[in-house]
Amino acid sequence: MTHTLDPRIGAAVAASLGGADEVLDEARVTEFLADRLAAEDLDGRSVCVIVPDATRSCPLPLLLSAVHGALVGRVSRLTVLVALGTHAAMTEAQLARHLGYPAGDLAARYPGTTVLNHEWADPDTFVSLGTIPADRVAELSEGRLHESVDVRLNRAVVEHDVALVVGPVFPHEVVGFSGGNKYFFPGVAGQEIIDLSHWLGALISSADIIGTRGTTPVRALIDEAAALVPAERLAVCVVARSGSGALHSVAFGDPQAAWAAAADVSAQTHVRYLDAPVRRVVSVVPEKYDDMWTAAKGFYKVEPVVADGGEVVIYAPHITRISEMHPEIEQIGYHCRDYFVQQWDRFAHLHWGVLAHSTHLRGAGTYDAATGVERPRLRVTLATGIPEDVVRAANLEYLDPAAVDLAAAADDEDTLLVPEAGEVLFRLARP
Repeated sequence: MTHTLDPRIGAAVAASLGGADEVLDEARVTEFLADRLAAEDLDGRSVCVIVPDATRSCPLPLLLSAVHGALVGRVSRLTVLVALGTHAAMTEAQLARHLGYPAGDLAARYPGTTVLNHEWADPDTFVSLGTIPADRVAELSEGRLHESVDVRLNRAVVEHDVALVVGPVFPHEVVGFSGGNKYFFPGVAGQEIIDLSHWLGALISSADIIGTRGTTPVRALIDEAAALVPAERLAVCVVARSGSGALHSVAFGDPQAAWAAAADVSAQTHVRYLDAPVRRVVSVVPEKYDDMWTAAKGFYKVEPVVADGGEVVIYAPHITRISEMHPEIEQIGYHCRDYFVQQWDRFAHLHWGVLAHSTHLRGAGTYDAATGVERPRLRVTLATGIPEDVVRAANLEYLDPAAVDLAAAADDEDTLLVPEAGEVLFRLARP
């Protein structure tokens, strides 16, 4: 691939279209991607396209159709791989709706294409790319972790000549801003690098890392792992209007450059600033989040603006369980970071990704090992379809969703009502 270089830093710069104040029409997006892909040396090569699951706002049928139109007939093989991380596999009906083809008839819209779920629980679907040594992990993590990690990746990526990431960028609780190489790690990665990267984010804390621009320690670890991928890596990184299929911008290039361009736009479109903290937030969680493992974004994105001792209510009557894929979270419950750090011998054997999720939803707080007293900074209340006994056993507060008055919350000067919660980050404006 031929890169444009920024003469100031010698780094690759992505080609881009649009910006924070624009909404792109479909024809411009399709033409842009057709032109960019036409300029790449892809004839006769196999291409694996890595895409998000349905938990991200993204006009995926538009993007995938543009990519398919630019590649079919040129490439030797075209595979679409859904980056599930450790989310539940998508059914055929869900895939059809997500990718925009008639259920059971992929060839009607995407002839010559194979679609795969990332099978994160099946070790036979992985290839080890090598190991990041402990000393290097310590360097990348700024001393927070010191252990080696096996870098395993879905073999579908390894068995293609080119890996093309296609997906959106948003503020993210583990890495700062999502997208780019994150679609490889943790998107289609093995448990080891998932656990290590998520626990590193938890040690930094969600409140401190979310919405942080540039290369955070977690992003540095992900980029280090991505450098081991044998396929040529390209990326289409987009910024979507939250809760819709509208696009503000599209960037194309190597994953780091395309991600950086999109993150610049996301920082302008997906962050809202408040002048003062609020006592209470009611996060209305959309149905694309179908358990608390994913719906917890309704907490991550508002934690920074809630006053000490305040409350976040997660309103999601459609959610009936904490996590189908990770039932152990119901056993350990939700706790602040220091609860685990100061009792590491009790918890080190568990998946660190689960521990990280626990800290992210519980938020900041303290734990006194001598007294066993945990003091979270905020109250977290679930107004969901999850039974009350399960919620309270998980160390969260319960509220009957039928008792939630959204209109009253909107009129309450001490309450911030957030519709379509989970993608837009709320922060306090600096004085």
